[in-house]
Amino acid sequence: MRRGGINRRQVLSGAAALAFATKVSGATWNDGEARPNILWIVSEDNNPFIGAYGDPIARTPVLDRLAGEGILYRNVYSNAPVCAPSRFGILTGVYPESCGPAGHMRALAHVPEEIRTYPELMREAGYFCTNNAKTDYNCDVDPQAIWDRQGHDAHWRDRPEGKPFLSVFNLMTTHESRIFKPTDGDVTPADVRVPAYLPDLPEIRQDFASYYNLMTRMDGEVGARLGELEADGLAEDTIVFYYSDNGGVMPRSKRYCYDEGLRCAMIVRVPAKFAHLSPNPPGSVEESPVSFIDLAPTVLSLAGRKSPATMQGHAFLGRQCAPARQYAFGMRNRMDERYDFVRTVTDGRFRYIRNYAPHRPCGQHQAFAWLAKGYQAYERAWLAGECNAAQSRFFEPRGYEEFYDLESDPDEVHNLAGDPAFSRQLAEMSRALDAQMIAINDNGFIAEGMAGEGYDASREHGAYPLPAIMALAASAARADAAQASHFGSLLTHADPLMRYWAATGLLILGEAASAAAQAIGAALQAEQVPQVRVVLAEAATHVGMGRQGVDALVALLGKDQSDAVRLQAINALTYVAPALARAAMPAIVQAKEDAYMFVRNCAIYLEAVLLGRYEPSMKIFDMNSLPSKTGAGE
Repeated sequence: MRRGGINRRQVLSGAAALAFATKVSGATWNDGEARPNILWIVSEDNNPFIGAYGDPIARTPVLDRLAGEGILYRNVYSNAPVCAPSRFGILTGVYPESCGPAGHMRALAHVPEEIRTYPELMREAGYFCTNNAKTDYNCDVDPQAIWDRQGHDAHWRDRPEGKPFLSVFNLMTTHESRIFKPTDGDVTPADVRVPAYLPDLPEIRQDFASYYNLMTRMDGEVGARLGELEADGLAEDTIVFYYSDNGGVMPRSKRYCYDEGLRCAMIVRVPAKFAHLSPNPPGSVEESPVSFIDLAPTVLSLAGRKSPATMQGHAFLGRQCAPARQYAFGMRNRMDERYDFVRTVTDGRFRYIRNYAPHRPCGQHQAFAWLAKGYQAYERAWLAGECNAAQSRFFEPRGYEEFYDLESDPDEVHNLAGDPAFSRQLAEMSRALDAQMIAINDNGFIAEGMAGEGYDASREHGAYPLPAIMALAASAARADAAQASHFGSLLTHADPLMRYWAATGLLILGEAASAAAQAIGAALQAEQVPQVRVVLAEAATHVGMGRQGVDALVALLGKDQSDAVRLQAINALTYVAPALARAAMPAIVQAKEDAYMFVRNCAIYLEAVLLGRYEPSMKIFDMNSLPSKTGAGE
């Protein structure tokens, strides 16, 4: 059972609900009053493949028991479907897309002084804060500076006598890389259900079985940490959170804005002495959406502190507990070496997805993900024409909007975006998404590396006219050929972001943009902003200026360009017609030695495709190329 059960509104009705609400809102800290310790146990890359969530083949006795003693959050979501952007949001309480380039996977966003991280604020509140050991915060925050203890030995046991603690433990057992080799256990490939969006292949079944068996191992590790808490006599003084940092690792899960990429597990156990800090009693199920952007405000609330104005979530426990959310928001930008731009919102029943790069397939080749046998087998089957329509969609261009009824279609294969029966719900969620993007000043419309990217830069007066850019981007992504001339006229706009999205509109139209061919050619000659030139050059290859476009992309692959521009250029070459792209072969071969790992990955893949040597199992990603510091990894 994926959804269902009782929620807090069913458990807490009438006078009981009023009593709980009164206890939470009226909670205060008196001098000398004990404050709760807080333990976060974070697992990697998993959906709720947990018995307590209704999964019939999961073997997770520890988490099942914890759910019986605590609160099970049925509809909890990471804010990005991959670790680094998700962890940025958890650390700062700021949506990653609000502080570019934090919304991209494996980036280094600048965190301005006005944004304080939750461990800094918890330390100011008197807590001893430890992190063991993953960081991967996607920004320039120094982990050693914000924690009392950081590393593989960090533990609450290091705290001064009598000081409350916040301790984070990250369990790597279910990390994506662990399914690159089979893991035996009680669950076998024959036991699993293959979702409708995937072909039923032995490699995919094995990856699912390995995933379940890794979940069982991780469950035991959760038990070991809880055992330490018991042994130290702290169980009745400690609020325990268990959650996963993003969705699962099967194809179309991690990195993608479907439920499988964003829906996580979360269980919170609040001991009896701190029951007044929770609106939910032990053993209850919370159905309302919860978002990871709420975690930082929640721990501050439990510590008796208000969250700062920069934090964009709200507390779901503690003295500052806010009303339940209506929606949870998610995003996808660059994932490793591949660019995309997706925004999504869910209320737990429906999911609305908006694709601002519909000309790109969802399933662009990614060197790290393709180390999994399941991805290799999936693409091999698709290339052989062995996938049905639902399974093939992953490798094909998309529409601007997707809309799914998660109750009747949990696999999200029936797109209802054009169904009049759901037009009201779609319109409501579309408006909610627009409002959210404006409210958080979404940086996603700024191409990586362009002027104006960043929390402070994008908030300078007049620097980022977001409503106008959003309107143009929506028009571009809808691929209306009647807009070609209008887009062409905007290629001389004073704002480079308006030029960027006008060029993107023409690129999305492809050959249908021929009415603006002359404007594209003139703009390509005049444009000075390299990110805009990349888009213009690729658009030119579709409207009869193939060699001019390819030559421009080769120049943008030069060593004088930034990492972001070189990566954007080789991504563009990947989608140029092979007969044209082969003219760039010397530059592609040279890019195989590029200093930037993601450019190298793209170049190796593109060369193999153009030479007819590509096979989904070919090794492109070098595990030794990952950074060695704590927190590295996908």
